[in-house]
Amino acid sequence: MNPLERVHEILETLIRFDTVSARSNMALIHWVRDYLLRHGVESTIMPNGEGTKANLYATLGPRRAGGVVLSGHTDVVPVEGQAWSSEPFHLTRRDARLYGRGTADMKGFIACALAAVPDFLAARLATPIHLAFSYDEEVGCIGVPHLLARLARDLPKPAVAIIGEPTMMRVVTGHKGLAAWRTIFTGVEAHSSRIEEAVSAIFAASTFIEYLRGLAAELRAGPRDPAFEPPFTTINVGKIAGGQAMNIVAGQCTLDWEFRPLPGVDYVALGARIRAHVEGELRPALKKKHPGADVELIQLAGGPGLMPEPDSKAEALARRLTGANRSGTVAYGTEAGLFQRTGISSVVCGPGDIEQAHKPDEFVALDQLAQCAAFLAKLKDWAAGAPEF
Repeated sequence: MNPLERVHEILETLIRFDTVSARSNMALIHWVRDYLLRHGVESTIMPNGEGTKANLYATLGPRRAGGVVLSGHTDVVPVEGQAWSSEPFHLTRRDARLYGRGTADMKGFIACALAAVPDFLAARLATPIHLAFSYDEEVGCIGVPHLLARLARDLPKPAVAIIGEPTMMRVVTGHKGLAAWRTIFTGVEAHSSRIEEAVSAIFAASTFIEYLRGLAAELRAGPRDPAFEPPFTTINVGKIAGGQAMNIVAGQCTLDWEFRPLPGVDYVALGARIRAHVEGELRPALKKKHPGADVELIQLAGGPGLMPEPDSKAEALARRLTGANRSGTVAYGTEAGLFQRTGISSVVCGPGDIEQAHKPDEFVALDQLAQCAAFLAKLKDWAAGAPEF
């Protein structure tokens, strides 16, 4: 069986696992573990606290630090409410495309990495190639920090990370970060005719939205980086829910919102600034109206951007393997920034188009999988040579 046939077979299996982030990924992780064992490779499974999800890490070649890690997330986004032309959790081929949830984002890359395992092993690698598959990336890169903590403690730590998010196999050396938040406003209910005796949670939420709008305008003014589109840190309120009826003063309102900072912007400091506003101004104002009114700010997830690195080992290797003479940046976030913060030189490079991610009829083109398989074949030859790092 040639490598591309193996990719197709493995991807067909991976797509059948419904690993929407709200559900478990354990069945997929156990399948990968068993697949690697059939090739004589042991893996380390790192479950979450509830035992419902897990990361997986394995080393091919010499079991030592250094080398390259191929990293991907196993979770996918939901399909509910989307108009699919075919079953989303069944791989369907139409012309030169493979359709299914996660084909592009990012089980296509995982399938390519797993399909390359027999060839990696046959090459008698001098430099290790590691596999890292995480959970809950789609809801805020929740799983990979636990994996990275183990790398710092008791697992071989790679020198370079290639995160296989869909980039059309272009080398990406920079992307924005992400911080996701929930703000819950508690008001005091009353009949709408007696609004002066109540506190509207919706009005309080609208005040906070205006604060975020003003902060977004400030961030639009700078700092700026023309390598990104848009070239500034953005803020978006994506969801609002509250109230019971038109004639009841709302007792509760919840906002889900995010900001996407440029890699040079301190996302922790920006979050602290917003929290100071909530706790130092919004809460006292609500308490002044009524002691039962309140506001709670919860950070759901957060991750740093990926910074272009001077003399980057990861960029040099990825450009060597792709033949590219330049690299680029993207506006979306990945786990690459987290790898980079642990001292691992990182890039993003994987098959498929991010434009297909999260949409109905998500697909990956066969030529993209072929390019990824060729990329990994070149990685095999490189790693079989004299150790470089």
